[in-house]
Amino acid sequence: MERAPEDPWAPVLGPGQWHREAPIFGVGEVPAHVALVMDGNGRWANERSLPRTEGHRAGEYALMDTIAGAIDAGVRYLSVYTFSTENWKRSPAEVRFIMSYATDVLRRRTGQLKDWGVHVRWSGRRPKLWKSVIHALERAEDETHDNTTLDLVMCVNYGGRAEIADAARTLAQDVTDGKMSPRGITEKSFARALYLPDVPDVDLMIRTSGEQRISNYLLWQLAYAELMFTPTPWPAFDREQLWDCLLEYAGRDRRFGGARDRVDESGNAIR
Repeated sequence: MERAPEDPWAPVLGPGQWHREAPIFGVGEVPAHVALVMDGNGRWANERSLPRTEGHRAGEYALMDTIAGAIDAGVRYLSVYTFSTENWKRSPAEVRFIMSYATDVLRRRTGQLKDWGVHVRWSGRRPKLWKSVIHALERAEDETHDNTTLDLVMCVNYGGRAEIADAARTLAQDVTDGKMSPRGITEKSFARALYLPDVPDVDLMIRTSGEQRISNYLLWQLAYAELMFTPTPWPAFDREQLWDCLLEYAGRDRRFGGARDRVDESGNAIR
């Protein structure tokens, strides 16, 4: 069953059930870690004379469909920017809706994600976050703990600067307690103090709805990520658009700060 363009609440098909198969990628062409900035819910709703909250509801379908597409393509880690430390500045009514709806989605979808082989994980700060959301996140993480097909990192009450500050505080306390010396603070030891140190750096970040900024998202992990910005609002994003991004990623040349000669020793161009 295909989704109708204006029917974002249509049933979500699982991995391998789409109307066409995922593209075939070569070895190393699929990013291990994809990060999503799911932007444009409010604008999508406003364009249809709907409340902003309906945009968030529509985004649920996009998320589930994109997760299924990531599994089909062979992505191992998928991070999603669900609620930032700055989103508390939104209207109290919208914040209440997001907190309640996030709890509801996790409760309804955990079983389905478990069946898909998804391990739900949470990255973010506990202070200020609603207890109902924390409970739903921890329950989902516990129930899906043994899954290894895809790690779904839910960035809730998350900020890149906050994560870096928290890691610095942890290392400073370790130095104070005599557990390590200041000389022991390196990039590797700092990375181990991040919220989820076992999750690799981001290979590809995708932001929907046309904005071209990273908005305090995974600042440490994005150091050498490929960035893509699509004008499609998040509720209209789906697995096929994800696959298009993955195909573009496969054609990019990642050098991680290095360089390659474009001519051989005789000065002839290397093709």
